[in-house]
Amino acid sequence: MSEIVSLIITLISGAAGGNIAGSVLSEKNLGALLNTVLGALGGGVGDFILRALGVLASTGAAGAASATGAVPAGSELDIAALIGSIAGGGISGGILTAIVALIKDALAKKM
Repeated sequence: MSEIVSLIITLISGAAGGNIAGSVLSEKNLGALLNTVLGALGGGVGDFILRALGVLASTGAAGAASATGAVPAGSELDIAALIGSIAGGGISGGILTAIVALIKDALAKKM
């Protein structure tokens, strides 16, 4: 799976994860726009961190096969990489949105 496709998938799933976190924490909801932006940002950053740690592979099995000179059967879409990008982006987008919502709530209580 190409890097740009993986980035788009993680941004979209991060935005979805941010909105899900906003709806779960309904009393701390930041609004649809901020939930979406924070979720997409969290999805992108989470994807970067997971790839740097080696949790998500930067290329799927088809990409590795083409790097060695073998011709992959079918397209370069690797279902494991796709599911990993969706899960990683959604979870990290939801986590960042929840963290920002909790910090905003804590700061509002201090004032």
